Amino acid sequence: MISFESDYTTGAHPTVLRRLIETNLEPLSGYGTDPYCESARRKIREACECPDADVHFLVGGTQTNSTVIAALLRDYEGVVAAKTGHVSLHEAGAVEYTGHKVLELPQENGKIQADVLADYLRGFYGDEAYEHMVFPGMVYISHPTEYGTLYTKAELTALAEVCRQYELPLFLDGARLGYGLMSYQTDLTLPDIARLCDVFYIGGTKVGALCGEAVVFTKNNAPRHFFTITKQHGALLAKGRLLGVQFDALFTDNLYFEIGRHAIDMSEKLKRMFAEKGYEFFMDSPTNQQFVILTNEKYEELKKHVVMTWWEPYGEDRSVVRFAASWSTTDDDLAALEKLL
Repeated sequence: MISFESDYTTGAHPTVLRRLIETNLEPLSGYGTDPYCESARRKIREACECPDADVHFLVGGTQTNSTVIAALLRDYEGVVAAKTGHVSLHEAGAVEYTGHKVLELPQENGKIQADVLADYLRGFYGDEAYEHMVFPGMVYISHPTEYGTLYTKAELTALAEVCRQYELPLFLDGARLGYGLMSYQTDLTLPDIARLCDVFYIGGTKVGALCGEAVVFTKNNAPRHFFTITKQHGALLAKGRLLGVQFDALFTDNLYFEIGRHAIDMSEKLKRMFAEKGYEFFMDSPTNQQFVILTNEKYEELKKHVVMTWWEPYGEDRSVVRFAASWSTTDDDLAALEKLL
């Protein structure tokens, strides 16, 4: 079977895996206190051009989202997110499980627009009964979005300005950040994100690591005792070295960015291949996820040989199907798929 199912279906990039093997027998202190975690933190701060950033390593994306959101919110607050946002749809109610409501907003190509956010906040505080309601306590976005789209620098700046006006932390889910940063259509850099967001995370699980995400608090704003909160939420590894070694490798010699660019190059080839064969796209994605419209008959035929992700219906006899490239996608994978199309 050829797999375009997701970007975390293979293990780790060989360089990352090699470093895990090379350091395997070193006795190291736990919970992120080892020298590899510290080295990774230093390299991430340098890449973000944010020397005072507070960096924490958590085990996975859902744990990271629920832990950061719970740590930043007060009991009576919820998190504002796009209706299509990952915390809204695909995390099994993890945020609600911590006692916080997801306050959904309309989206445009997976993104929250600054004017929509501002209108919502004005409406909330303009309601004389707002004390009886769940308060908006922070704003969550993902970059890339669930549809592979990207915020522009102007869009992110406008969102950040609204958040500052209402004193709301802006939290960016970067599970696929490496692919967003290396898109040929982006004007956002990692330092831009560090400057504009209050907290974000650098995804490892989907970008070359076996597991793990690096949370970056950029404004001397990490919640008190975030280490303890992370452990309370089951997102802390006793063998923290596993995450430190991986992120140290990913942020050595630009490996993280090279991994991202490879996936983008594969995705661009994938996009051209579908377009040349006359297939339609649900929307234009500049990142590693391509959303293709297939007849249900063609989808069932491809399923015999290809692993992909059914996304949503498109009329009565067609469906939107996601094909994801990753750091491990090869030209041979693309050639095999092309023969089936």
